[in-house]
Amino acid sequence: MRVEVVFALPDAVDLSTVELPEGASVGDAIRASGLAARRPDIDSGTHGVGIFGVRKTLHDPVADGDRIEIYRPLPVDPKESRRQRAKSRY
Repeated sequence: MRVEVVFALPDAVDLSTVELPEGASVGDAIRASGLAARRPDIDSGTHGVGIFGVRKTLHDPVADGDRIEIYRPLPVDPKESRRQRAKSRY
């Protein structure tokens, strides 16, 4: 089966298409993409993963045609950002 592995940055996108055997996992796809060698700053502990925008784990299975996305950590906590905006209005 064929899947895409994507890691988006503000100014670039790292996209790889990989062939995997049936029963492969999200983690298998990421390893097969070689992304870790190209982007050593990616840490599976701080970066979430998903398939077509739905959060997954590294152990979840993939299907033919899936797009595996590696998410960057948020630069600011959304709740804290809302607090700061609300505070500045008053």
